[in-house]
Amino acid sequence: MNLAQNQTKIDLVTELGEEDLDALCEATEEAIIDGNGFGWLQPPGRQTLANYWRGVLLVPERELYVARLAGRIVGSTQLLQPPANNEASAHAATLTTFFIAPWARGHGLAKGLIRAVARSAVEQGFHQIDLDVRETQTAAIALYEAEGFKRWGIKERYAYTNGRYVRGFYYTKDLKPHGKWRR
Repeated sequence: MNLAQNQTKIDLVTELGEEDLDALCEATEEAIIDGNGFGWLQPPGRQTLANYWRGVLLVPERELYVARLAGRIVGSTQLLQPPANNEASAHAATLTTFFIAPWARGHGLAKGLIRAVARSAVEQGFHQIDLDVRETQTAAIALYEAEGFKRWGIKERYAYTNGRYVRGFYYTKDLKPHGKWRR
């Protein structure tokens, strides 16, 4: 499939119609089967996924970004803001639930999702973005590092999959020069 750049798009979504919800669930299932299921090891069932994505849209501290290829949702990520009661960490947002369906990779959508989240974080006054990832997600790790994320920690027993523990890597990216926080 050789698509022109204008057939790719990154959107911030605040509602999902049935067609978009179905496409997002399908892409999620494919990513989970491929080992990139942001916590799930097996697809949990379509209704559970649909409920999950509907729930994401109800949380004010979450922004849902989707990647589209030829108009169809093929991946997503979220920008998670810290809760209001965590003033000490209010300078940092989190990039979470990041994936692209395996068949839709190679079109720059993953990079587009990361950059959209970073732009939003800067516009909202955040000074850094944090994320965590399984060591087995080598393509995502390479992309994070290429986009300026720096590894700051490792958790030896981050996840348990296929009968063994998998390490988790923790990353951060500075968005603003150090100095007085203005958020």
